[in-house]
Amino acid sequence: MDPQVPHQRPVLDDLPQHARERLAGMVEHHFFTSDLSVNEFLLVKQAGFQPLGLVMGSSIYHVGYQPVRQGVSEELTLLTQAMYSARELAMVRMEEEADALGADGVVAVRLTLNMHAWGANVIEFLAIGTAVKSLEGSFRGPQNRPFTSDLSGQDFWTLLNAGYRPLSFVMGNCVYYVAGGPQQGAAPKNVELTGPTQALYDARELAMERMQVEAEEAGAAGIVGVLIDENNHTWGPNVLEFSAVGTAVVPIREDHTIPRPSLVLTVGD
Repeated sequence: MDPQVPHQRPVLDDLPQHARERLAGMVEHHFFTSDLSVNEFLLVKQAGFQPLGLVMGSSIYHVGYQPVRQGVSEELTLLTQAMYSARELAMVRMEEEADALGADGVVAVRLTLNMHAWGANVIEFLAIGTAVKSLEGSFRGPQNRPFTSDLSGQDFWTLLNAGYRPLSFVMGNCVYYVAGGPQQGAAPKNVELTGPTQALYDARELAMERMQVEAEEAGAAGIVGVLIDENNHTWGPNVLEFSAVGTAVVPIREDHTIPRPSLVLTVGD
């Protein structure tokens, strides 16, 4: 990964007072909240995990300006770093809330971007998920931090039953200026635009490579549920951000098969 792009998660201790009060009350009264559906909730419990509470993290970030060189397709590293840092801050604060509940991890993580009315270059990243605790042993991730996963309750159950466990929600991104494109008044013929093709190809590859580096540094065997997204936010038509996210996993046993579903018919008397 490029040195300009951070991939070591910071250690924070800046949860709002109301967050601490809410979490402390849940621990004291053994009360939980969850954004899992009923089926997901029951499958997570069947997998041997107790939902502890809904946890979240937020970061409102001002993204600075980086000039582009007209006619040159290249990564805008200042913007890449800003978008990456904002996501990381939101994720770490969500992990801090899970840690305050004594959780082993967070499942069904959703990481969203919101644009408020404070300005074109002000964004908020919001990370939300359900903190869970294993009923049998510790399932914490690297550096004894709660694991994170964007898998649904059903996928989480399937993953564990197939002999794998989640380590961390991993991500990579790249903000890229794409030069060139169809010229106005050009001849009406079919032709590949090799410059933009290579630029978009390169931007996606950088995002995927950075996601992969995060997973390898966590000691993962691979990544499941990878999603690659493309956004232009408010930077203009030729500036795009590619993000790649997924859940890094590691095997916990050699047997990776699960029972095949079978049809059961009830015969009446």
